Amino acid sequence: MPSSSGTDEPQFLIESLGKEHDRSRFACGNERIDAYFRQAVSQDIKRQYATCFVARPADSSRVAAFYTLSASSVPVTEVPEPLARKLPRYPTVPAILIGWLARDLDYSGFGLGEAMLFDAIRTVASAPIGAHAVFADAIDDRASAFYRSYGFTPLTSRSATFYLPLAAAKTLVR
Repeated sequence: MPSSSGTDEPQFLIESLGKEHDRSRFACGNERIDAYFRQAVSQDIKRQYATCFVARPADSSRVAAFYTLSASSVPVTEVPEPLARKLPRYPTVPAILIGWLARDLDYSGFGLGEAMLFDAIRTVASAPIGAHAVFADAIDDRASAFYRSYGFTPLTSRSATFYLPLAAAKTLVR
């Protein structure tokens, strides 16, 4: 994410999480997310439960934001009816889950939440695997409002899990 204003705003690089990234000071304001990112994400990557991407300032190894992606599916009965009507009558909908998405408090105001969401969508859209939708788990009301602002719809029985057809998601990042 290069700076377009010509000011001293940092430029950010988004890349796969590696050993060179400094996660030790990451603090998004939610201890559950912070603990996961500092202590558990590496195990999820090793077990192939998730992949993790980070944003860092171009001149630093400190992580400014991160997101995880995992293969997922949801019963078609949990998809809101107006969307479910348009789907094939398979029992589940293939999808990719954005399980975690967070930004360090020190890096607020740079648009990293949106940048990470859009990068996740681009990553999913370019992956050589079938997926009808992107799902996201919102940890609190603020995260729910964030996903809603980009057109995500809550599932019928899980109000903290949001659904966005990949076709609609792709229009966001064009």
